[in-house]
Amino acid sequence: MRILITGTAGFIGFHLAKRLCAEGHLVTGIDGMTSYYDVTLKRERTAILARSNAFRGHEFLLEDMARLREVAAADTPEIIIHLAAQAGVRYSIENPRAYVDANLVGTFNVLEIAREIRPKHLLIASTSSVYGANASIPFRETDRADQPLTLYAATKKAAEVMAHSQAHLYGIPTTLFRFFTVYGPWGRPDMAYFKFVRAMLRDEPIDIYGHGQMSRDFTYIDDLIEAIVRLIACVPATDVRVAGEIDSISPVAPHRIVNIGGGTPVALLDFVAAAENSLGLKAKRNYLDMQPGDVPITYAAADLLEQLTGYKPSTPIQAGVDAFVAWYRGHYGA
Repeated sequence: MRILITGTAGFIGFHLAKRLCAEGHLVTGIDGMTSYYDVTLKRERTAILARSNAFRGHEFLLEDMARLREVAAADTPEIIIHLAAQAGVRYSIENPRAYVDANLVGTFNVLEIAREIRPKHLLIASTSSVYGANASIPFRETDRADQPLTLYAATKKAAEVMAHSQAHLYGIPTTLFRFFTVYGPWGRPDMAYFKFVRAMLRDEPIDIYGHGQMSRDFTYIDDLIEAIVRLIACVPATDVRVAGEIDSISPVAPHRIVNIGGGTPVALLDFVAAAENSLGLKAKRNYLDMQPGDVPITYAAADLLEQLTGYKPSTPIQAGVDAFVAWYRGHYGA
């Protein structure tokens, strides 16, 4: 298939593009190479993708509608997977404008391109952060998600709603997937697990927010990619057999929301312990109050993903952390 992926220099986009190229698909990648974190890492990922004849990369921001239209028209993708976004819960408090530009304007432009090209399936990344102040555990796709706690979460929720309106108006089959704390090799340096390992190897203290009384539904990168690849074939339409009461498919549009998480939250201190085991080091711990916008737990209901694809993330936390540490040591010579 011809597949357009936005955000291919990013952590998830890189792994997805690499997998799809290896499977023989033709992948067109777009990334703006923003400086939110080390651009060197993004260029290293892109250089790996460029080794494949199945990959063609472009560097520009999605806010550039003329360039986006030109690339999409030339490649006429059958599948569009929109992963590019300004990420980070905490950074959205410092630089909110970046989230409006990338997550609202950029996503709108992708939706417009989908309206013009009519792909077989449009898939868009969202986040567990949209659940915000939701008190129902585990988080289900059918729960209300109307109380975001950060602008980041608000922009991702807005993207879900914009995509619904486009799916309704133009019949574009659309799947939104909500990610839950993705980690693994080639990960983002702004993420806590990356900071933990880097600090421990430098014999520096690690900051543990919420005094360690938090849990996250950590999702290993390979599990996430497997789920996305399987969801490509799960095209929502108003006349398909739905998955019963747990299905989030809209009654008025070919639009569905799917959690990608294993449904097994891990205590933050257990994650730190896994890093200590992998490194053979004890962390110097700096316990801090919870930061604005944080929540005490994220917990995915994985039933819908499993019913649609026959799969749910299951990599044990120690195995995933071991893989990340091995990559980190090899990549940085640590």
